[in-house]
Amino acid sequence: MSSPAREPLIDQPAPAPVPRSASLVSVRPGAIILARHGEPALSRKCLLTSDQYRDWWAKYEVGGLLAGQTPPPELLATAEGAGAIYASTRPRAQETAAAIAAGREVMTDALFIEAPLPPPRFPAWFKLPPKYWGGVARFWWHAFNHHEGQETRREAEARSEKAAQALIARAESGQDVLVLAHGYFNHMVGKRLKADGWKLVHNQGFKYWSQRRYERR
Repeated sequence: MSSPAREPLIDQPAPAPVPRSASLVSVRPGAIILARHGEPALSRKCLLTSDQYRDWWAKYEVGGLLAGQTPPPELLATAEGAGAIYASTRPRAQETAAAIAAGREVMTDALFIEAPLPPPRFPAWFKLPPKYWGGVARFWWHAFNHHEGQETRREAEARSEKAAQALIARAESGQDVLVLAHGYFNHMVGKRLKADGWKLVHNQGFKYWSQRRYERR
């Protein structure tokens, strides 16, 4: 019995390539830059008791920047290249943002405010400049959990972790993220970034207008 005739082979077009899902495309995270505000107007050239320093700090928290300052070109360039700019709600951070953002949107968030600095109570004869009272108050807050009903060290650490994760989520889109905030809290956020695998690649310390750049490599 003869075999049935076979259909002639017809060239079929090659299947179109299936586009890769956007979720599978690797995007290099942007950098996270933590910058400190400009120099505040409130003078540090004075000697204060612990109670006077408490009042001084309260004024510092609601005060703005010293007039006549010019932002450094490097920070202006960082702001120009950033895909997102955040600022603390404190006036000194807000005025810093206004000075460098050139009219761009700045996202204001209390998440980035400074950790508190309540000083321990010392006798009235004992006086220090505000700079040194800040060191004493930070030590008491950090080592002895001295907070006077304000944010505790543990609470600030939890806030710094929340801030770090928010910045990482934004940077994961590939955008550089700039934060204009405060010296010690920036330090706390930086520690959390390092713990999550981010590397400090550019460090200007903690002086006014300084920036610290973190990248995931």
